[in-house]
Amino acid sequence: MDTMQNEMTPQSSREKDDVIIRHGIVHILDAELGYPVCSEQELDLSPDINDFFRNHIYKLISGDEMKKCYFPEGEDSPVYDIVKEFSENHLVQDSKRLAEELYRIMNANVAIPSADLAIVTFQMAGKKYLALLKLNYKESYVHMTGAQEQGNVNQIIRYQATLPGTGTKLSEAVVIDLQDYSVRLVEKKYEVNGEKVNYLSELFLNCKAAMSDKTKLAVVTRAVEQVNKKHFSEEPVKQMEAKRILKKEIEETGAIRVENISQKIYGDTPEIKEEFDAKMEKYHMEKAEVKPQSEQTTKRFEKQYLKTDTGIEINIPMEQYQDINQVEFITNVDGTISVLIKNINKIMTK
Repeated sequence: MDTMQNEMTPQSSREKDDVIIRHGIVHILDAELGYPVCSEQELDLSPDINDFFRNHIYKLISGDEMKKCYFPEGEDSPVYDIVKEFSENHLVQDSKRLAEELYRIMNANVAIPSADLAIVTFQMAGKKYLALLKLNYKESYVHMTGAQEQGNVNQIIRYQATLPGTGTKLSEAVVIDLQDYSVRLVEKKYEVNGEKVNYLSELFLNCKAAMSDKTKLAVVTRAVEQVNKKHFSEEPVKQMEAKRILKKEIEETGAIRVENISQKIYGDTPEIKEEFDAKMEKYHMEKAEVKPQSEQTTKRFEKQYLKTDTGIEINIPMEQYQDINQVEFITNVDGTISVLIKNINKIMTK
């Protein structure tokens, strides 16, 4: 079910204003209280509140941190049962059931942070989605003024339960397609019964979660770096070529297909290719396709970073690295390497 990803891809001209907030409600899940404080009324979606939710949802769906998750058919999942019956006409009742189910897990595991749970329906490209935004509390300081006999007295006080601002990316959130019930989520592991667990997917949703595109890309690049360090530690040009191939693959196809880059980088050394493929098989990614959509995720491929054994550091934009009229690497007869930077009109110190 890739319809959600296709609809949620900003590169297909999706913009923040394409996210239309429909309804919303907030429930307080404070572990110190011992019970959830549920709202009996929907939020008044003022322009500011609309923007608050739109910004958070857009940050989520335009990034690469979200991972796919599917409810397994035939297995017990209270959340899936609620979602299948969900109706905007019954948002208050349905959202309370979701909040109570999440609080039950939180209350039994003190490491899970307290939060407000915002449950929001939104529309994009004609499709409806249900967003569960866990707004984990953060500590902040505010001023307070009071009148005394000698005049105003200004104080600074600490608040321990303020909500994340719109400039912050949420670390825990779920977005559900209300048509096919496919799920995307971001989550963090917290300690449950002595071990770190992805409690949102495993305990709350009871769904099977795949890796996010950001994690998949990290796995691929880490495997390339490990193989190159082992076999090409004395061949920096070979290592830089691998990075160039990864960047070119993303530019030309919009994705990194593991089979393709395995052949392109290691095709002329079958034994090394086999080693790389084995690393991918370990993560069940030998046939994976990684589709990063955020520029922030692929930013690491924009430049080549070099450091010589003499302490010189060189930062080369990838476009110039690929242009022999700008940069040339020369292997000398004694085995040393010279880097020739060409056509410089001006040098500035920094």
